[in-house]
Formats: sequence, C-alpha cells, structure tokens
Amino acid sequence: MTKNIVLAQGNGGEENAELISKIFYKHFKNEILEKSEDAAIIDGGRLAFTTDSFTVSPIFFDGGDIGKLSICGTCNDLAMMGAKPTYMTCAVIVEEGFSVEELEKIVRSMKKELEINGAVIVCGDTKVVPRGSVDKIFINTTGVGVVQKSGISSNSVSEEDVIIVSNEIGKHGATIFANREGMEFSSNLQSDCTSLWPLVEKLLSEGIAITAMRDATRGGVAAVLNEWAKQSKVCIEVNEETIPVSDEVRGICEILGFEAYNLANEGTFVLAIKRSDAQRAVEVLKTFEEGSKASIIASVTHQHDGRVLLLSPWGSKRFMDLPTGELLPRIC
Repeated sequence: MTKNIVLAQGNGGEENAELISKIFYKHFKNEILEKSEDAAIIDGGRLAFTTDSFTVSPIFFDGGDIGKLSICGTCNDLAMMGAKPTYMTCAVIVEEGFSVEELEKIVRSMKKELEINGAVIVCGDTKVVPRGSVDKIFINTTGVGVVQKSGISSNSVSEEDVIIVSNEIGKHGATIFANREGMEFSSNLQSDCTSLWPLVEKLLSEGIAITAMRDATRGGVAAVLNEWAKQSKVCIEVNEETIPVSDEVRGICEILGFEAYNLANEGTFVLAIKRSDAQRAVEVLKTFEEGSKASIIASVTHQHDGRVLLLSPWGSKRFMDLPTGELLPRIC
C-alpha cells in the first residue's frame, strides 16, 4: 500500500482492489460485504441495496451526461442481482457558479432514466460549496430493488457455465477519453451508457438459467472476469476472437496502447449462463439494440484457478490480469 492515495487506486483494477481490501473491508468486515457483489442482498434475500458516486469529466459526453450516468449506474447494479429498481436517493454537491440551466438538463436526464427503470427518487440532499471545492458537480445515488430471481452470485460460477458479454466493449471509456482530449472522429462513437433492467427483465421472464451478472464499469471486462475467477475459484478461458469490439474503440486502443477489455462500460454487462441456455440468452439479448452484439466469449475450467486466460487467434495463451496503473481517472 502507498502512504498516500493515488489516482490509480480508483481505476477499478489491482490498486483499487488492494485499497478496498486492506482499508475498507478490513474495518467494515461482515458477511454481506465480503460477498463483493454489485449490490448487497438484504432483508432475507428480498431486497437488493447499492450506492454509487459519480464524478465523470466531462459532465456532458457523447451518449449521455452525469445525470443519466448516475441513474443508469445504480439501477444497473441492482439489475445485476436480478432486482427491479424501485426506490432511490439522490445527493448532489454543486460548485458555486454552476449553471442552473445545465443543472436542470442533468436532472431531466435523470428523470428519463428513472422512468425507464420504473424507479423514483424518494429522498436526497443538496450541498453548494465554494468555487474550486469540487469540479462543477458530483452526484451520489443509492438504490433499493426488489429481487425477482434469487441466487444470482459471482461466487457461484462453475464449469457448467459459459461467459457472455452483452455488447461491444470499451465504448464508454473510449468516448470519455476522446471527449476529454478533444479528439474528433468521422464516426458515431459514443458511450454505451444505458439502463440494463429491460434486458435483464426479459432474460428473467424467459427463464434463462443465470448464474452471475456484472456491469463491466471501471476496469472493464478484465476486472469482472478476474473478480469472478478469484471469488468462485475457477479459471475463465477467454477466446479473444469472440470479444466484440467496435472499429472505433479498436482504433483508439491501437493509437494509445490500451486494451479494450480494460476500458470502462456503462451499458454493457457480463453474464455467466448455464451452458444449455447460453445460445438462447444471446438470442434474447440480440432482440435489444443494446444487446445487438452479444457474444459467448469464454468457458469456465479449473486449469488455473483464480486466473483468467486469454486465448489468441494464433493459438497462444497469456493471462488477462487486472488492469494496473492510472488508466483513465474520472470515467464515472
């Protein structure tokens, strides 16, 4: 551990995991927290409960804004536990001098996503701080959802499962970087920021045998798969050719030396599905625009328990590790 906090400790990768385990888990240790799910399952398994804070820069980006992100992010975490988002809180820290017009635009974005999820804001808090104390606006949202299917857990992935990704990866991270750096492309690259509950609701209504789901935000798909491999004590073998990556994201990665599977997503999730239901799950996801590029990307083995193997198109293998270093701060 470093003596002082560094930006890399917020990247969703190895440094972030170390900070959480050695500081927060150490002092807050309890049975619910140690499950390390996207949302805590409480009230005897009836409710899911989660919270998230949003500091994205820029606050308006191609495909969304901090308001849309704040609702999608928290509602998606509930959806990943098979829970329908219901009640939410909203806490906003606003810098003195911030535009009221922009604030209302952000709140309208939040309202739209709330309607998509069927959730409502029932309480909140507003703080205005002196100019320079924060960067424009920070938002925290907390959500409660009613569990529609129990037993979904990243601690239960087994050899009976295959791994699916719901859409092309890395779009949010690539978009934030491009917008922040003023990069212009003759393309329609934009964040995948979206509410995932409609997709999850359809999977549940179709009776798909879901073992685990995870919103691949900070740290991207690589972080999700490594967490699952460690939590479930399995090896996840990823077929690199089957990972859906758009040409725009691939191009940014080649220019900047990024790996698409390390980049953040805000509307793409990873699923562990029983092998017998995997193809049907892909077909269900593809009925949505947000799942149009859904693909089976990996199998589960015990070849190297706790690790993720990346199988290249040329037959070579290497470990897909947790991302490290200061990849891209303030992406969500």
